[in-house]
Amino acid sequence: MHVGICPWAACTLVAAASVSSWATPTEWLDPASAEAATDGKVLWYDVLNLGLEGRGWADTATPYDRLPATAEAKVPAAVWGLSLNSAGMCVRFVTDATTLQAHWVLRSATLGMNHMPATGVSGLDLYVRTPDRGWRWVAVGRPESTDVTTTLIGDMPPGEREFLLYLPLYNGVSSVKVGVPAGARLGKAPARNPGRSRPLVFYGTSITQGGCASRPGMVHTAILGRRLDLPVINLGFSGAGRMEPALAELLAQLDPAVYVLDCLPNMGAAEVTERLEPFVRILRQAHPDTPILMVEDRTYANAFISAGARAHNETSRAAHKAAYERLQAAGVIGLHYLAGDGLLGADGEDTVDGSHPTDLGFMRQAAAMEPALRPLLGGGGH
Repeated sequence: MHVGICPWAACTLVAAASVSSWATPTEWLDPASAEAATDGKVLWYDVLNLGLEGRGWADTATPYDRLPATAEAKVPAAVWGLSLNSAGMCVRFVTDATTLQAHWVLRSATLGMNHMPATGVSGLDLYVRTPDRGWRWVAVGRPESTDVTTTLIGDMPPGEREFLLYLPLYNGVSSVKVGVPAGARLGKAPARNPGRSRPLVFYGTSITQGGCASRPGMVHTAILGRRLDLPVINLGFSGAGRMEPALAELLAQLDPAVYVLDCLPNMGAAEVTERLEPFVRILRQAHPDTPILMVEDRTYANAFISAGARAHNETSRAAHKAAYERLQAAGVIGLHYLAGDGLLGADGEDTVDGSHPTDLGFMRQAAAMEPALRPLLGGGGH
């Protein structure tokens, strides 16, 4: 065994720094609110009692839906179906437990896909806050059925720590619980970034939703949420991010720090020309000052040799840029533009199928978006 820095060294330091405000809960949950295991050794807490991040609306049919119940009659059926996936949702909590378990019930028996693992489609993903206020991966919850109980980690040193647990990207959940040993405490985490509570809102396609991350914390929206230490609302809809007016009206109901519009992978040039400007105008009318980042399509990994892939990139980008320039010329303020060529690498090694990023691709996409977003936050990122 290699002897060096223990991966839990940083977390041991967190225990020593548990008096810090960011590692102290705003409220410890009452053990009486938990469900005790049959043997009495584990207490199960519903994550809804801890506060669920990543929700844009309160008036949803279930707590884990991404659109309000009234949207079902307004948006395309494909969008509505995908809105029942819990992409982007997460829960933060503080605990002094040395063992963490999870139990979650999935809506769909389709646990994985032919190009995306079950851990990303239907799994959970656990991170811990480090002393520098960053986040470090801890464990993934592997879905083996639609009703899963698992130990995420069972050998942590004593001490209070803040954790971040992501929910599935391409499946829905009807229940999620965190289990801690009887006698351990579990509490609500303090604000991520005091004074900066407005979320980033990402609207886009399968890539925004998380296809094909190996686990929920590896989609670029989640990576950026950790790096900027801000809540994120993920409104990616696989194959269905097409800028319908109904979606613009829904997004206009939110109050984000920044809107990120990233729909070109699902739209041809004609559709971009028809829909982009009205979409932006609806957002701008509702929020005169909120920055809007308009993102070009990433370059298909095989565009260098596939004429069709190259043509889609070129034509949709040209229409996108022309719409942006028309909006600017018309005096629409607060618009920002991110070119697509730098979203993935030039080596062609960061997608599953030429289109959907691997974890490497999502890391690169986050690295490209971060410098575009930080100046728009007014100090909102740490």
